[in-house]
Amino acid sequence: MSITALITAAALLTGPAPAATTPPPLSCQGQTVDQSSKISYRSEIFIKAPVSKVWKVQTDIEKWTRWQQPVATAKRLDHGPLRPGSAFRWTTPVEATPYTPKTTLVITSTVQQLKHNQCLRWTGPAIGEGLTIDRGVHVWNFQKVRGGTIVRTQETWTGAQVEAMPEVSRQFLGMGLDAWLADLKTQSEKGC
Repeated sequence: MSITALITAAALLTGPAPAATTPPPLSCQGQTVDQSSKISYRSEIFIKAPVSKVWKVQTDIEKWTRWQQPVATAKRLDHGPLRPGSAFRWTTPVEATPYTPKTTLVITSTVQQLKHNQCLRWTGPAIGEGLTIDRGVHVWNFQKVRGGTIVRTQETWTGAQVEAMPEVSRQFLGMGLDAWLADLKTQSEKGC
């Protein structure tokens, strides 16, 4: 029997290969990212630290500048524990692209959903000179696992400007989220 015949016979016995499936969007209390957005990126990382520590690092917004080099400023616009309705403003420099100048984005985020040590979802615009993201939706999931925490994050962007350059936008979004997760891992694992 030829190799081709063997492969054909095996395929007939096992059936067609399962289709690759896209995982469902991340959610927090039933709310997801903007599923109609053309710009979306999802990533995850394992952190060797308890979920409570990872959560504390991530949600202490005014300390972001201490452990995230890309965050120039970060300020809560309300007081007390982080909760739905809490707002914060933060800035991050953005390198020039073939389509936009070098700028600093001013991002005003509002927490929409939050479940302590489990998930967080915020939305808001990002505005810079020559670059605007009309609406970002960012979801974070924190899962306690043996030896630490898995953090998953997904963000979507909408707006005419970023949608006019989807590949560049997705590339910059991905680089930002991957760097954020790496920094969160480094900070959370200190002392563990």
